[in-house]
Amino acid sequence: MKLRHAMVCSSNQNRSMEAHSLLKRQGFDVSSYGTGAHVKLPGPSLREPNVYEFGTPYKQMFDDLRRKDPELYKRNGILSMLKRNSSVKLAPQRWQENAADGSFDVVFTFEEKVFDMVIEDLNNREHVLMKPALVINLDVKDNHEEAAVGARLALDLCYEIEAVDSWEDAIDDVVTSFERQHRRKLLYSICFY
Repeated sequence: MKLRHAMVCSSNQNRSMEAHSLLKRQGFDVSSYGTGAHVKLPGPSLREPNVYEFGTPYKQMFDDLRRKDPELYKRNGILSMLKRNSSVKLAPQRWQENAADGSFDVVFTFEEKVFDMVIEDLNNREHVLMKPALVINLDVKDNHEEAAVGARLALDLCYEIEAVDSWEDAIDDVVTSFERQHRRKLLYSICFY
């Protein structure tokens, strides 16, 4: 069974794009989205984030931050993250505006509040196709090292889901096996398009 995957995170661009990049390199059909109102990147302080509109090209963000303080954004890894992101896709997209086509079999989130937002969004849509979508939350801390670990775990889970004839029938066993093997708790729900 060939699945179409969507990576979803909050308004940051680290965890979902790391998973997007890895899954894409492994041949999966994948998209990634944010769920916030804006794209927020760390700034010089917690009270001074860099805020961009969804659709702002990653290259434009890169150039803006390199102009503002190249040493800070190189040191905190934001410039390398934006460079990676621009090699994956042109610009960040917002889930609520771009994921309405019902083409996803599996949707990953990397924090529980985003899982809740995606579930709410899918449940509030008109269910025309009655096509199931598996929504899985794999909690991942928002730093570069954990994002890489989370991406590999998402890839492992994709392979496990693809290995079964019908994920709808086998998802409980797949999740139990994954949790035991990786010692990570998952949340999951089945929604419909």
